[in-house]
Amino acid sequence: MCGKIVLHMKHLDGSELASFIKVRQLRQSRNLRQAEGVMPTLAIVRCDNDNPVIDTYVRLKKRYSDDVEIEVNEYRESPETVQGRLTALANDDLVHGIIVQLPVEPSSQTDELLALIPSAKDVDGLTQNSQFDAATPTAIEWLLTGYNIDIAKKKIAVVGEGKLVGAPLAKRWQQSGRNVTVFEKEDGHNLATELPNYELIITATGVAGLITSDMLAPQTVIIDAGTSAEDGVVKGDVAPEVRQTRQDITISPEKGGVGPLTVSALFDNVLLAARRTVQPTE
Repeated sequence: MCGKIVLHMKHLDGSELASFIKVRQLRQSRNLRQAEGVMPTLAIVRCDNDNPVIDTYVRLKKRYSDDVEIEVNEYRESPETVQGRLTALANDDLVHGIIVQLPVEPSSQTDELLALIPSAKDVDGLTQNSQFDAATPTAIEWLLTGYNIDIAKKKIAVVGEGKLVGAPLAKRWQQSGRNVTVFEKEDGHNLATELPNYELIITATGVAGLITSDMLAPQTVIIDAGTSAEDGVVKGDVAPEVRQTRQDITISPEKGGVGPLTVSALFDNVLLAARRTVQPTE
């Protein structure tokens, strides 16, 4: 008699893939220093009130930078001083990349602050004329490619239209002819009926527990790129019960999924920006 088939949830481990990328980046960083005398340098500008999510991501970036020998400097600014800091960094030839760590307070300053970053230093790829691809969408593509997930024929849902993930990813995929539908996080009454029709779901709303098990069809691939804080703990968009009960889906883990590869993509852009200072055609 045939035994019962036991399904095991498949996890998309971004940390494992990032460890391979680090090896290449360390080699490139050392080559820039030794052959060109260039120290790749990233400036992180914060304008927030001790946001634990931001604390986590800045800490991850600093830890990663140590592994690949790239200089990272953090600047904590007030709404009154942040524009002056960005202007100074924009004119500093020793700084190759600048990011404004989002969200900023007040949020109404966001577009104005991003506009102060030169396109050649916008390594987060958030401004209209940036010379770089946005880091998190790139990370999501790396994660899918690393696990041989072909998205060409999949019906794709992108939940959330934020500057960091949803908007640039949806735009990139729509321009390349992918079958993409975008849902706003406020469309909660639609998600339960609509999402089961999609084979690949990218969610990045910052609403903890938004995506529940009843929204997912069997064999769905889901990338959880959402981040929010509850009692100082970073949470994703996917409800805990999904990971506890669903063994028939493929999903990125709450920690170690998209995040590590987002940092990898960011530092790829920093290295590229640094190379362009000595090899302009790069």
